[in-house]
Amino acid sequence: MFQLGKTIVSEDIIEKDFMCNLSACKGACCIDGEAGAPLEESEIHKLEEIYPLIKSYLRKEGIDAIEKQGIYVKTEEGELETPLINGADCAYVTFDDKGTALCAIEEAYNQGEIDWKKPVSCHLYPIRVQQYTEFSAVNYHKWEICDDACTLGKELQVPVYKFVKEALVRRFGEDWYAELENVAAGLKK
Repeated sequence: MFQLGKTIVSEDIIEKDFMCNLSACKGACCIDGEAGAPLEESEIHKLEEIYPLIKSYLRKEGIDAIEKQGIYVKTEEGELETPLINGADCAYVTFDDKGTALCAIEEAYNQGEIDWKKPVSCHLYPIRVQQYTEFSAVNYHKWEICDDACTLGKELQVPVYKFVKEALVRRFGEDWYAELENVAAGLKK
Protein backbone atom coordinates (compact mmCIF):
# COMPACT_ATOMS: atom_id res chain seq x y z
CA MET A 1 0.00 0.00 0.00
CA PHE A 2 1.09 3.55 -0.63
CA GLN A 3 -0.45 6.98 -0.23
CA LEU A 4 -1.28 9.43 -3.02
CA GLY A 5 -2.87 12.58 -1.67
CA LYS A 6 -5.99 11.51 0.20
CA THR A 7 -5.94 7.98 -1.19
CA ILE A 8 -4.39 4.76 0.08
CA VAL A 9 -3.60 2.62 -2.95
CA SER A 10 -3.00 -1.11 -3.17
CA GLU A 11 0.16 -2.10 -5.05
CA ASP A 12 -1.96 -4.80 -6.71
CA ILE A 13 -3.28 -2.24 -9.21
CA ILE A 14 0.32 -1.88 -10.46
CA GLU A 15 1.48 -5.48 -10.04
CA LYS A 16 -1.59 -7.33 -11.40
CA ASP A 17 -2.52 -7.43 -15.09
CA PHE A 18 -6.02 -7.09 -16.52
CA MET A 19 -7.74 -6.65 -19.88
CA CYS A 20 -11.48 -7.27 -20.18
CA ASN A 21 -12.17 -10.26 -22.39
CA LEU A 22 -15.87 -9.89 -23.18
CA SER A 23 -15.80 -12.72 -25.68
CA ALA A 24 -14.89 -15.07 -22.82
CA CYS A 25 -16.93 -13.74 -19.88
CA LYS A 26 -19.88 -12.24 -21.80
CA GLY A 27 -20.05 -9.33 -19.34
CA ALA A 28 -20.72 -11.52 -16.31
CA CYS A 29 -19.86 -8.68 -13.90
CA CYS A 30 -23.12 -6.96 -14.94
CA ILE A 31 -25.29 -10.00 -14.32
CA ASP A 32 -23.59 -11.93 -11.50
CA GLY A 33 -23.24 -10.98 -7.89
CA GLU A 34 -25.57 -10.10 -5.07
CA ALA A 35 -25.83 -6.33 -5.45
CA GLY A 36 -26.15 -3.60 -8.00
CA ALA A 37 -23.28 -1.36 -9.06
CA PRO A 38 -22.21 1.06 -6.32
CA LEU A 39 -23.29 4.65 -6.99
CA GLU A 40 -22.04 7.96 -5.71
CA GLU A 41 -24.52 10.54 -4.41
CA SER A 42 -23.77 12.87 -7.35
CA GLU A 43 -24.59 10.07 -9.81
CA ILE A 44 -28.20 9.86 -8.59
CA HIS A 45 -28.96 13.24 -10.09
CA LYS A 46 -27.27 12.24 -13.34
CA LEU A 47 -29.35 9.04 -13.54
CA GLU A 48 -32.54 11.05 -12.97
CA GLU A 49 -31.52 13.42 -15.76
CA ILE A 50 -30.59 10.76 -18.33
CA TYR A 51 -33.23 8.12 -17.62
CA PRO A 52 -35.69 9.44 -20.24
CA LEU A 53 -32.86 9.47 -22.81
CA ILE A 54 -31.63 5.93 -22.11
CA LYS A 55 -35.01 4.28 -21.63
CA SER A 56 -35.17 3.22 -25.29
CA TYR A 57 -31.87 1.34 -24.83
CA LEU A 58 -33.18 -0.71 -21.89
CA ARG A 59 -34.84 -4.11 -21.91
CA LYS A 60 -38.46 -4.32 -20.77
CA GLU A 61 -37.31 -6.16 -17.63
CA GLY A 62 -34.90 -3.33 -16.84
CA ILE A 63 -37.57 -0.66 -17.29
CA ASP A 64 -39.95 -2.65 -15.09
CA ALA A 65 -37.30 -3.02 -12.36
CA ILE A 66 -36.42 0.69 -12.47
CA GLU A 67 -40.03 1.81 -12.46
CA LYS A 68 -40.79 -0.51 -9.51
CA GLN A 69 -37.62 0.08 -7.44
CA GLY A 70 -36.46 3.49 -8.68
CA ILE A 71 -33.43 4.53 -10.73
CA TYR A 72 -31.31 3.52 -7.74
CA VAL A 73 -31.79 1.61 -4.49
CA LYS A 74 -30.51 2.31 -1.00
CA THR A 75 -29.26 -0.71 0.93
CA GLU A 76 -29.92 -1.34 4.61
CA GLU A 77 -26.38 -0.01 5.22
CA GLY A 78 -27.32 3.21 3.42
CA GLU A 79 -25.24 2.52 0.31
CA LEU A 80 -26.55 3.51 -3.12
CA GLU A 81 -26.67 0.94 -5.94
CA THR A 82 -28.26 0.29 -9.29
CA PRO A 83 -31.46 -1.76 -9.04
CA LEU A 84 -31.45 -5.43 -10.06
CA ILE A 85 -33.78 -7.50 -12.18
CA ASN A 86 -34.98 -10.40 -9.99
CA GLY A 87 -31.92 -10.09 -7.75
CA ALA A 88 -29.48 -10.79 -10.61
CA ASP A 89 -28.92 -8.60 -13.69
CA CYS A 90 -28.28 -4.89 -13.30
CA ALA A 91 -31.44 -3.12 -14.44
CA TYR A 92 -29.33 -1.08 -16.88
CA VAL A 93 -27.92 -4.14 -18.67
CA THR A 94 -28.83 -5.09 -22.19
CA PHE A 95 -27.52 -7.86 -24.44
CA ASP A 96 -26.04 -7.91 -27.92
CA ASP A 97 -26.90 -10.56 -30.51
CA LYS A 98 -24.14 -12.83 -29.12
CA GLY A 99 -25.60 -12.75 -25.62
CA THR A 100 -22.92 -10.44 -24.22
CA ALA A 101 -24.10 -8.12 -21.45
CA LEU A 102 -23.68 -4.44 -22.29
CA CYS A 103 -24.50 -1.27 -20.38
CA ALA A 104 -27.48 0.63 -21.80
CA ILE A 105 -26.07 3.83 -20.30
CA GLU A 106 -22.77 3.32 -22.10
CA GLU A 107 -24.58 2.43 -25.32
CA ALA A 108 -26.50 5.74 -25.17
CA TYR A 109 -23.18 7.52 -24.47
CA ASN A 110 -21.51 5.80 -27.45
CA GLN A 111 -24.40 6.90 -29.67
CA GLY A 112 -24.00 10.52 -28.54
CA GLU A 113 -27.37 10.61 -26.76
CA ILE A 114 -25.85 11.50 -23.36
CA ASP A 115 -22.56 12.92 -22.07
CA TRP A 116 -22.08 10.51 -19.15
CA LYS A 117 -20.40 7.16 -19.82
CA LYS A 118 -21.68 5.08 -16.88
CA PRO A 119 -21.37 4.93 -13.09
CA VAL A 120 -17.75 5.47 -12.10
CA SER A 121 -17.69 2.19 -10.12
CA CYS A 122 -18.43 0.29 -13.34
CA HIS A 123 -15.89 2.33 -15.29
CA LEU A 124 -13.21 1.62 -12.66
CA TYR A 125 -13.77 -2.13 -12.44
CA PRO A 126 -11.74 -4.22 -11.39
CA ILE A 127 -10.75 -1.37 -9.07
CA ARG A 128 -13.03 -0.68 -6.14
CA VAL A 129 -12.88 2.55 -4.16
CA GLN A 130 -13.97 2.54 -0.53
CA GLN A 131 -14.65 5.97 0.92
CA TYR A 132 -13.59 6.63 4.52
CA THR A 133 -13.81 9.85 6.51
CA GLU A 134 -10.23 10.97 5.92
CA PHE A 135 -9.24 9.04 2.78
CA SER A 136 -10.30 6.74 -0.05
CA ALA A 137 -8.95 3.18 -0.34
CA VAL A 138 -8.17 2.16 -3.93
CA ASN A 139 -8.06 -1.63 -4.25
CA TYR A 140 -7.96 -4.32 -6.90
CA HIS A 141 -11.00 -6.59 -6.69
CA LYS A 142 -10.22 -10.19 -7.66
CA TRP A 143 -13.26 -12.08 -8.93
CA GLU A 144 -13.03 -15.51 -10.55
CA ILE A 145 -15.37 -14.50 -13.37
CA CYS A 146 -12.53 -12.22 -14.51
CA ASP A 147 -9.87 -14.95 -14.70
CA ASP A 148 -9.88 -14.69 -18.51
CA ALA A 149 -9.31 -10.92 -18.20
CA CYS A 150 -6.32 -11.57 -15.93
CA THR A 151 -4.90 -14.09 -18.42
CA LEU A 152 -5.36 -11.70 -21.36
CA GLY A 153 -3.90 -8.81 -19.36
CA LYS A 154 -0.84 -10.91 -18.53
CA GLU A 155 -0.42 -11.92 -22.20
CA LEU A 156 -0.66 -8.29 -23.31
CA GLN A 157 1.28 -7.00 -20.25
CA VAL A 158 -1.39 -4.46 -19.28
CA PRO A 159 -1.36 -3.58 -15.57
CA VAL A 160 -4.73 -2.89 -13.95
CA TYR A 161 -3.99 0.83 -13.52
CA LYS A 162 -3.30 1.22 -17.26
CA PHE A 163 -6.43 -0.72 -18.22
CA VAL A 164 -8.59 1.69 -16.18
CA LYS A 165 -6.58 4.87 -16.84
CA GLU A 166 -9.54 6.82 -18.21
CA ALA A 167 -11.67 5.92 -15.19
CA LEU A 168 -8.90 6.72 -12.68
CA VAL A 169 -8.39 10.12 -14.31
CA ARG A 170 -12.16 10.66 -14.24
CA ARG A 171 -12.32 9.80 -10.53
CA PHE A 172 -9.07 11.30 -9.19
CA GLY A 173 -7.73 13.67 -11.88
CA GLU A 174 -4.75 13.90 -14.23
CA ASP A 175 -2.27 14.96 -11.52
CA TRP A 176 -3.19 12.00 -9.31
CA TYR A 177 -2.74 9.61 -12.24
CA ALA A 178 0.63 11.14 -13.13
CA GLU A 179 1.76 10.54 -9.52
CA LEU A 180 0.51 6.95 -9.79
CA GLU A 181 2.59 6.45 -12.94
CA ASN A 182 5.65 7.76 -11.09
CA VAL A 183 5.07 5.30 -8.25
CA ALA A 184 4.58 2.48 -10.77
CA ALA A 185 7.84 3.36 -12.54
CA GLY A 186 9.62 3.30 -9.18
CA LEU A 187 8.15 -0.08 -8.24
CA LYS A 188 9.10 -1.60 -11.61
CA LYS A 189 12.79 -0.75 -11.05
